[in-house]
Amino acid sequence: MPKPPVGEESSMETHRRSSGDELTRRQKVRAIFERVDLNGDGGLDRSELAALVVAVNPTLQFTSDQISSIIDVVFGSYSDFIGDLSSGLSLDGLFQTYADGAGDLDRDFAALCLSKENPDMISTLSNRYRYPKLAPTWLSSPNHGVTHDSTWKVIEELEIAIRAKIRARAAKFSPKDSTFADGFSEVWCSTDLGFELERKGAEFVFKEKSSEFRVLLQELKEIRAKIDSLSIVEEAFDGHLAIGRTLFERHLFMLALESFRRALELRPMDVRPYFRIGNTLWSLGHIKEAKDSFLAALEIAESDSLQWSGLLPQIHVNLGIVMEAEGLVINASEHYREAAILFPSHYRALKLLGSALFGVGEYEPAEKALQEAVILKPDYPDAHCDLGCVFHAMKEEEKAILAFQRAIDLKPDHLDALYNLGSLLLSAGRHKRAAEMFGRVVTINPDHWKAQLNRGISLFGAGELNEAKKALTEALLITNRIELYDAIQHLKQSKRKKPKDERPNWVAVDASKFMTADESTTNQKCLSDALWIREIQKATKLGRCDATLLKMEMETYQFPVSSSDRSVRKAEVEVLLYRLLHFLRPDTFRDAIKAIDEKIWHVLDITGSGKIDLGMFFAVIAPICGGSPEHRKRAAFDALSWQPSRNELQRQFSTVDVYAYIRNLRMVYFPSRPFSDQMEISKEGDSIGISFHEFINMFDNIYHGFGIMSTLLKLEKGAKARRSRHSCGVCRYRISKIMFKEVKAKFCVCANCYSECKVPSAFENEDEYRFKECLFE
Repeated sequence: MPKPPVGEESSMETHRRSSGDELTRRQKVRAIFERVDLNGDGGLDRSELAALVVAVNPTLQFTSDQISSIIDVVFGSYSDFIGDLSSGLSLDGLFQTYADGAGDLDRDFAALCLSKENPDMISTLSNRYRYPKLAPTWLSSPNHGVTHDSTWKVIEELEIAIRAKIRARAAKFSPKDSTFADGFSEVWCSTDLGFELERKGAEFVFKEKSSEFRVLLQELKEIRAKIDSLSIVEEAFDGHLAIGRTLFERHLFMLALESFRRALELRPMDVRPYFRIGNTLWSLGHIKEAKDSFLAALEIAESDSLQWSGLLPQIHVNLGIVMEAEGLVINASEHYREAAILFPSHYRALKLLGSALFGVGEYEPAEKALQEAVILKPDYPDAHCDLGCVFHAMKEEEKAILAFQRAIDLKPDHLDALYNLGSLLLSAGRHKRAAEMFGRVVTINPDHWKAQLNRGISLFGAGELNEAKKALTEALLITNRIELYDAIQHLKQSKRKKPKDERPNWVAVDASKFMTADESTTNQKCLSDALWIREIQKATKLGRCDATLLKMEMETYQFPVSSSDRSVRKAEVEVLLYRLLHFLRPDTFRDAIKAIDEKIWHVLDITGSGKIDLGMFFAVIAPICGGSPEHRKRAAFDALSWQPSRNELQRQFSTVDVYAYIRNLRMVYFPSRPFSDQMEISKEGDSIGISFHEFINMFDNIYHGFGIMSTLLKLEKGAKARRSRHSCGVCRYRISKIMFKEVKAKFCVCANCYSECKVPSAFENEDEYRFKECLFE
C-alpha cells in the first residue's frame, strides 16, 4: 500500500518468490482487504484506502492534502482495477500494489490482522477520511481541490438529490423510449491538464418547468444554507465551489454560476471562482462576460504566479479560445503561446497556437507549432488535419495529402480531413478518389451541400455522368445557392464538344494603344491601380470604417508612460480594429485581420518584430477608409502629427516624415510601380512644420503620392449601383460600376477588362482604341 519510501520491497524481489509463497502472500492481501473493506462491497473506496494508509503508518502525521494526494496516485496508477468511484480498488488491485513494491505486506498484515489493539481503528479512520459513495466525475481528477470533510458530505448529498430526480424522470418513460441514464455526463472543461473548452452532450437535461427541477431547487437551497452556516470561511468557500462544479458537470449552468459567485464573494482574491465563472459563462454563450472573467482570473494569478502555477496555463488557453471566438486571433495566439511556455508538453495549446497562426497567414510558425503538437501526441487527428491545411497553404500538396490521410487513419469520420483531402484530390485530377472522400463526408453529414456539389464534379470528371447528375440533384435539394447553378452551367458547357480551331473571343493588346476620349475618362493604368486598391479595401473591410473614427481613437488611446515612440504590439492594434470594425462577424473580422497583416503590416513591420507604428498605420489606412476625401486626408495628416507622450495631435513633422509615409503608402497600394521615383523627390529639402495644405499637395501627386483618390471613389460608388443593361464585349458579364465605350468601334468593356487591355477579337487589328467612361449611378 502506498506509504513513505521506508523499507520498500522491490517488485523484482517480489517476483522471485516461489509459487507456494505467492499463495501465502495472496492470502495475506485478502485478509488485509477484508479487514479494510468495511461495507463489504468488494472494493476499497477513498475513505477505506485513507484508513489503510494511516493505520499502517502509525508514527507519521498525515494532512488531509497528503492523504488525498496518495489516494489520487493509487486511483490513477491502478485505474484498470477500479470499477467505479463508489466501489473503489478491487482485491486484485490491492494485490498488484504490493506486487509492485508499493508497501511492506508482512508489516501491514501484522499491524492490521495480528494486532489485538483497538479493533475499531479502521472504522474510526474511515469515518475521519470519509469520501462520498456517490461522486461526480470531476472528483476523479487528481487535482479536484476538495480540502474539507464537510465538502464531501454536501457533494454526496447533492449527487444523491440529482440522481433521484433523474430516476424519477426516467420512470415516467417506457424503457424503449427512455434515453436517461444513472451515469455521468462527460466533463467538457478539464479540471487538470486538458484545458479544452469542448462540451460533450449531456445524458440528461433538466427542464426548468418540470416538477423534478423544482424539487431539486428546494433541496439545493437547503444544501447552500448548510454551507452558509459554516463558521470557517475557507470551508464555506470549498463547499460552494464544489457544489458549483457538480452542477456545472450536469449542465445546470445557471445554478452553477450562482454557486461560483457565492464562492467569489467569500474569497474575492481567489483565482478559481473567476476561472469557473468564465467557463460557465462560455457555456451559456456569454462570450464577452466570459472573457472579462478570464481576464480577472489572469490578473490575480499573475500577481502570485507561484501559487497559481498549475492554473495559469488553463486560464491562458481558455482565454485564447474565448478571444478566438470573438475574432481576436492574434491575441488568442499570444495566450496559447504563453500556455505552451508555462507547460511545454501541453499538446493542445500547441495545436491551438498553430491553428490561430494559420488563421492570420503565419504559415511557418503555424507549421512549427503543429509539428510539435503531433510529436507530443502522435494520435491527435485535429492537429494532423490543421497541419495539412498549413501544408496546402504553403503549396506543399503531397505533404498536405499525407497529413489529411493520417488524420483520417486516426479518426475515420473526421469530417474536415475527409473534405479537405477530397478537395486536394479533385484539384490534382484524381477524380475517383476525390468522389470517394466526398461520399464519405455526405454519409456522415447528408446536409453538407458543398460535399455533394464537389462529389458531383468529381464524378463528372471521372466520366460517371449519371451518378454526377444524381449528386448535383441531391445538392439542389439541400440548398439553392447560386454556386450550384454556376457549377451546373459550367459542367453543361464543358460537356459540349468544342471545335478544334475555336479561339477565345478576346485578345489582350498593348497598353499604348489604349487612349482616352476626354479628360474625364480614367486612363488604363490608373484604373488598374485603383482596382487593386479597391480589392485591398474590400478584403480588409476598412471601407466600412469612417475615417473620422480614427481621430477619435487617437484622442482616447493611451500609450504606456515609458513609451518614447508610437510602436505597439500587433495584438493591441487588433483590439483597436475590433472596436472600429465592431459590426463584423467574428469570422469576417478574422479574415479582415489576415488581409491587413498580409497587405499592410507586412510592409510596416519589415524586421518582423511584431510591433507597428500606430500613427503610421492609421495614416496608411486612412485613404481607404470611408468618408469624404477631405476627411480621409485629414485623418492621415492627424495620424502623422500624433504625439505619443502627450496623446495630442500637435507633433510637428518634416518633409522626410511625409516621404517615409508616401513610401509606405506606395509600397502597400502600388506594389507594381518602381520605387526609384521616390528617391528624386527626397532631395527637395527637409522643412520642419509641414502644413496641411503642403501635405495635400504631396498626397495628391499622381506620380509620387496617392493621386487616384477620385478613381477609387468612382469604384466605391459603382459598387452600390445596379447592374446596367449592357454586357461586356470581352467577358460577357453584365457591366456594373464603370463602363468604357470605344467611340469608333462602339463596343463596351467592363472596368476589369479595360484595366487588362482586353478587346473583342474582332477588333484586334486596330491601331488605337479611344474609350469614353460611363459611370452608372
